[in-house]
Amino acid sequence: MLRRLHYVIFAAALALAWPGRPAVAQTPTPAATAPAAGKPAIKSPPAADAGWRADLDHRIRAVDARFSGELGVHVQRLDDGAQYGFRANEIWYLASGVKVPIAIAVLREVEQGWLTLDTQVTLLGSDIVDGAGRTNAHRAGDRLTVAWLLDQMIVYSDNTASDMLIRTVGLGQVNRVAAELIARDVRITTLADVRRLAYGMFHPGAAGLRGQDMLALQRAGAGQARVRRLAQLLGVTTDDFLLPDLDSAFESYYATHANSGTLRDFGRMLAALQAGEALEPESTRYLLDVMARVQTGKQRIRAGLPADARFAHKTGTQYRRICDAGIASLPTRDGSAPVHVVIAACARGASTAASERAMRELGAAVTASGVLDPSRRPHSPTR
Repeated sequence: MLRRLHYVIFAAALALAWPGRPAVAQTPTPAATAPAAGKPAIKSPPAADAGWRADLDHRIRAVDARFSGELGVHVQRLDDGAQYGFRANEIWYLASGVKVPIAIAVLREVEQGWLTLDTQVTLLGSDIVDGAGRTNAHRAGDRLTVAWLLDQMIVYSDNTASDMLIRTVGLGQVNRVAAELIARDVRITTLADVRRLAYGMFHPGAAGLRGQDMLALQRAGAGQARVRRLAQLLGVTTDDFLLPDLDSAFESYYATHANSGTLRDFGRMLAALQAGEALEPESTRYLLDVMARVQTGKQRIRAGLPADARFAHKTGTQYRRICDAGIASLPTRDGSAPVHVVIAACARGASTAASERAMRELGAAVTASGVLDPSRRPHSPTR
């Protein structure tokens, strides 16, 4: 009973520190599609929404019905503003999608002359976080340029590079960018604090985890091996833990709504970036070019897009959560200007492999719907 009370107090403290929002219900519409077993019904677009939106809706529902978890999707054409959403107004854990507003905050500092892309940042031991990228191959005290750190953060989703950049511009500045471009109640943390908050669901002592501890937890593997290693690092036993397993701990962390937002709101930021409303023209081109070189998530949305499509995007991966969001465009066959389309999607409650398969099918559904180029639309789906 005492341990349960400790958990309730700890979870309440996190909720106060990182206030979330209640999920916004989908806009009611006259027609609804029967849900797959175990999934709630989601209203279909109005019958007046003919063309690519109706086609895409049919295809997305088929993908979601096959998927063992839940899929959320926001699609928006930037030439006419037409939008499609599937669970797009629900709160989703954005994972490393938060690295886009971090990059915008950094490039605004460059625009204002406080930084340059050649500015060198010193790696501190407190910056170290587990994850991908090459920053952890360096030693504390090494100096790395802002341009190199931006590449590592966006192209390879490097968490240590992200926390170095957050430290450089200040977490408050990052959250001001998020409040302006995404939603005012979005709360971004450092990537190290993602770990501390999630593992803190087991035991409050996780608030003191250091970078080397996080690397040790990563090396321990997944499942109960990681839980046991965490107990060793904290100097307690697993009997002292407030929760039994990683599933429970991470679900409790996601419920705090830290590093979370709606896909519609995240798509708004991407639309502002493409339109040149988030950064000046040179910085806009720079960031979109970096996002077009992303090496993570090759089997996600872009695997379903046409081979000649450009997809400037950012992926995110966390325990039983993945995301992929960016701006897609491709040359049109009639020689007209390409249409830029925001695609933002997240999946939850399934394995990474199953979630990536759903993302790949989502990319194919977007392609087949004709939203990118009606002239490439093969045919309407069989009804």
